[in-house]
Amino acid sequence: MDGTWAGRAYIGSFTAGGGRGVTSALVDADTGALTPQAVTETVPDPSFLALDAAGERLYAVSETAEGAAVALDLTAGAPAPLGPPVPVRGEGPTHLCLYDGHLLTANYNSGSVSALPVRADGGLGPVSGVLTHKGSGPHPQRQQEPHAHQVLPDPSGRWALTVDLGTDSVRVLRIEDGAPVVHREFALRPGSGPRHLAFHPDGGHLYLLNELSPTLTVCRWDAATGALKAVMESALLPLAPQGDAYGSGVRVSPDGRWLWAAVRGEDVVSVFALAGDEARLVTTVPCGGTWPRDLAVHPSGRFLYTANEHSGN
Repeated sequence: MDGTWAGRAYIGSFTAGGGRGVTSALVDADTGALTPQAVTETVPDPSFLALDAAGERLYAVSETAEGAAVALDLTAGAPAPLGPPVPVRGEGPTHLCLYDGHLLTANYNSGSVSALPVRADGGLGPVSGVLTHKGSGPHPQRQQEPHAHQVLPDPSGRWALTVDLGTDSVRVLRIEDGAPVVHREFALRPGSGPRHLAFHPDGGHLYLLNELSPTLTVCRWDAATGALKAVMESALLPLAPQGDAYGSGVRVSPDGRWLWAAVRGEDVVSVFALAGDEARLVTTVPCGGTWPRDLAVHPSGRFLYTANEHSGN
């Protein structure tokens, strides 16, 4: 689910699991309620979305073995494709972002990041470069090879960061001649399995949600040099989990006081209070469904939304 623009939200789905595509919904600013308006059947499994700064274009990945991305026009009502899906030359794209005139996709199955030029009309050109990660981790099933799980720009716009669950690492990227290249690479605790990160509004901190631990790592971020440093790690749950517990989505409140982290298996949202280099677990609350895959925050900070994969709500 991407955030809201002019009172609208856009929600992706897994068509292989019964979803129909990308749903556009009206957002009630007083209650936070979502009212579905239209569904666009664009590509199979449009699981993650990215909205441009003007709110006129929406981008979606097709999280399939073949892997593709599509651009959608939002200016004429229901999202309308700006051309056919474009192959990303990577398998299982799970995330995407706009950065330096390109759409970047994090391709989980192939452990790579692809760059597609964004045309003047907002449509997508063919892939201009692919960065393939190297390495592995100690987990015998989940870390035999790289698994790029997220890519997003830092608040300054100077860098893009990609989070790799398979290699316990974060890579800081830039674009050179249309291709993503590594500026710096940072190793995290072996076996933690980082999945997603979120920046603090101060631009000087970021928070890594580790799927396999499951934990939250607080890092200082230096936008001038593109460097991060881990300063603390906290469990996502107050007690050791009795069954499956996998961190998934993470968001920071617009005022920078709170952080929310979704935990699949436990099916809760963990609430952290933020202050400087510290993140303190305050409580956990039920997510309202089963297997929360991601979160979204209303721009006002008054409402938090969970996208629950297995319960379809």
